[in-house]
Amino acid sequence: MNVLLWHVHGSWTTSFVQGTHDYLLPVTPDRGPDGLGRARTWEWPASAREVTPDQLRDEDVDVVVLQRTRDLELVREWLGREPGRDLPAVFLEHNAPDGAVPNTRHPLADQREIPIAHVTFFNQLFYDNGSAPTTVIEHGIVDPGERYTGELARAGVVVNEPVRRGRYTGGDLLPLLSAAAPLDVFGMGLAGLHERYGLDPDRVGLYDDPPQAAMHDELARRRVYVHPVRWTSLGLSLLEAMHLGMPVVGLATTEAVEAVPAEAGVLSTRPERLAEAVRHFVAEPDAARLAGKAARAAALERYGLDRFLADWDTLLSEVTR
Repeated sequence: MNVLLWHVHGSWTTSFVQGTHDYLLPVTPDRGPDGLGRARTWEWPASAREVTPDQLRDEDVDVVVLQRTRDLELVREWLGREPGRDLPAVFLEHNAPDGAVPNTRHPLADQREIPIAHVTFFNQLFYDNGSAPTTVIEHGIVDPGERYTGELARAGVVVNEPVRRGRYTGGDLLPLLSAAAPLDVFGMGLAGLHERYGLDPDRVGLYDDPPQAAMHDELARRRVYVHPVRWTSLGLSLLEAMHLGMPVVGLATTEAVEAVPAEAGVLSTRPERLAEAVRHFVAEPDAARLAGKAARAAALERYGLDRFLADWDTLLSEVTR
C-alpha cells in the first residue's frame, strides 16, 4: 500500500516504516510540524519517501495514518478527500490522556468512520472513546542488539524536553536520583536543566539530541536505566533500554507496570525506593547484568518488531477492505 503519515514521533515511525509498504512523508520548505519529512537522527529505508503537498495530489494514496486532528485538515486541503469516507484512515493515538483524567474525551470519540489505534491498553482504558471503534497495537522496537556493558557506574536517563515538560517527565526527581549515583541525561531540549532543578554538573551530564545509534552505544555503558517519567503513554526509550539489556528503575505509573517485570528491575511510586534501587544496581554489577538480561527477554517477547508490523498490516487491511 501507499501509506500517508506525518513525521510526528521519530522513534515510533522508525519501527513503522520497516514494513512492506511505501510510506509517504509530507515535507514542506520549513520542515515544520506539517512537513518534517524524513528523519535525520534515525535510519529509515528508501521506502519512506518525502513528498511535497503538490506531489501528494499525484500519488495514489491507499490509506492515511492520522496522528493529530490537524492531519484531518491537511488531508482535506492537500488531497481534496475526506478521511474515513473518501480515503481509508486510522487515527494513531500516541499520548496518554491529559486534562480531566479519567474523564478525558478523545477528539475522535463517537464517530464511526475512523478507528482509533491506541499504543497501550492504559491509553485505551483511560480515554473516553465514546462509541468510536478502538484497538490497541502495542509498540514494536527495531532491536538494537544486546549492547549492555554497564562499565560506567552511572545511571542513564532518556527524556525529551524535560525543562518544558516539568513534572510530567520527572525532572524534579533528578536531584534525589543524582545523589544516589551520577547520572547522564540523553534527549532533546536539555538546555537549562541544571538551572531549573539546581543540579550539580559534576553529577549530571547532558547529551543533547544524539543520533539514535550513538545514544544506544553510550546508554548501554551506563550501569542502570532510570525512567522518572510520571505521565506518558509508554516511553519508547524505556523499551529500547530493555532491548539493550539494561536493568530498569522507574516510576510505577501508566503502562510501565505492564512492560517491566519484577525480575527486570524496580518500579515504585516511592522516590526514595527508586534512589535505593539505583544505589543497589550501581554497587552490584552482577545483579544489574542479571536484571538487564531479564529486561531484554521480556522486551523481545512483548515488543518485538515482527508482531508490531503484523498487527499494523492486519489493521490497514481491515480499513482498506
